[in-house]
Amino acid sequence: MDRIKMTTPLVEMDGDEMTRILWQMIKDELITPYVELKTEYYDLGLENRNATDDQVTVDSANATLKYGVAVKCATITPNAARMTEYNLKEMWKSPNGTIRAILDGTVFRAPILVKGIVPYVKNWTKPITIARHAYGDVYKNTEIKVPGAGKAELVYTAEDGTEVRELIHRFDGPGILQGIHNTEKSITSFARACFSYAVDTKQDLWFATKDTISKKYDHTFKDIFQEIYEKEYRSKFEELGIEYFYTLIDDAVARVIRSEGGFIWACKNYDGDVMSDMVATAYGDLSMMTSVLVSPSGVYEYEAAHGTVQRHYYKHLKGEETSTNSIATIFAWSGALRKRGELDGINDLVAFADKLEKACIKTVEDGKMTKSLSLISTCENPVILNSLEFIQAIRNTLDSLM
Repeated sequence: MDRIKMTTPLVEMDGDEMTRILWQMIKDELITPYVELKTEYYDLGLENRNATDDQVTVDSANATLKYGVAVKCATITPNAARMTEYNLKEMWKSPNGTIRAILDGTVFRAPILVKGIVPYVKNWTKPITIARHAYGDVYKNTEIKVPGAGKAELVYTAEDGTEVRELIHRFDGPGILQGIHNTEKSITSFARACFSYAVDTKQDLWFATKDTISKKYDHTFKDIFQEIYEKEYRSKFEELGIEYFYTLIDDAVARVIRSEGGFIWACKNYDGDVMSDMVATAYGDLSMMTSVLVSPSGVYEYEAAHGTVQRHYYKHLKGEETSTNSIATIFAWSGALRKRGELDGINDLVAFADKLEKACIKTVEDGKMTKSLSLISTCENPVILNSLEFIQAIRNTLDSLM
């Protein structure tokens, strides 16, 4: 069989720890035997980010703007322990946050449903898609450790020099401060992306903040969503018979648990980060959730929604066997290849991506899976495979579909 030819490169962002090991396995076993892969490669492993003063992350995002489609491996966002472990120059910010800020996109995350893996929330019979705002808030924050007694103020200085001041707190001892921000431009892009995605997928859209407490910050999100809905999308929603509604975030959580799924849940940046992991786990496993960042200009960056699987990586370094579920990372590759095929008019590439995803699902449904999936599967006597064996089993299934 001739390999499928690509005309435009994907931007390939390599990552860290166990997902970096899986990344190479996936390319070797599931991509390059079938596709003449063209990528512009960027090493976003923590060592290289440190060596380049994180310039490589910026370069990869700009390349994504140029080529239109990227696929990203999971990466480490360093904490104090990582500073020591990797001998870092500084505590580099989240590469995902940097990329999201440059692309100004919205992250859509949805579970991968497989027969035999029953959601922990039994009434969730349809997938819930999390739409996560991809800019600002705590991910672009500024923080201060307050050493002692004093006054903290929020100060805005206009270009003409005029100031607006608000007292934050009068400290009578040590404490901490955090400054966060967002922009109307970014919130507007987020809102339009959510409404457009709801129209495209014909799903209800829910949005929630805490405007009763945050009467300016969160209320601005609420107002922008409502204004755009009324002016641009209400008639489209009514024509399709789908619904948009706003509620408080605590009420939304209660509604979500009681629902059957089948809708888009739009969340602010931090809320989306947390709730996507909750939704993924409730549907079965963190490694069974897709993630795509979509920019207003039509740029796409695909990745797995989970982290670098640090615990398995340390086992791997000791020479111990691991059984790591690679499906979400495989779906990142399939999503990027499908979109590249759609944009470039390469139908064979689109069909290959579809078959690769089908092969992943069929392999699990046939009873071949990793240890974590076996613990939540209703399949009797599943065959538990190690990390490489699982990918090779998917390849065997893929060959049968090709």
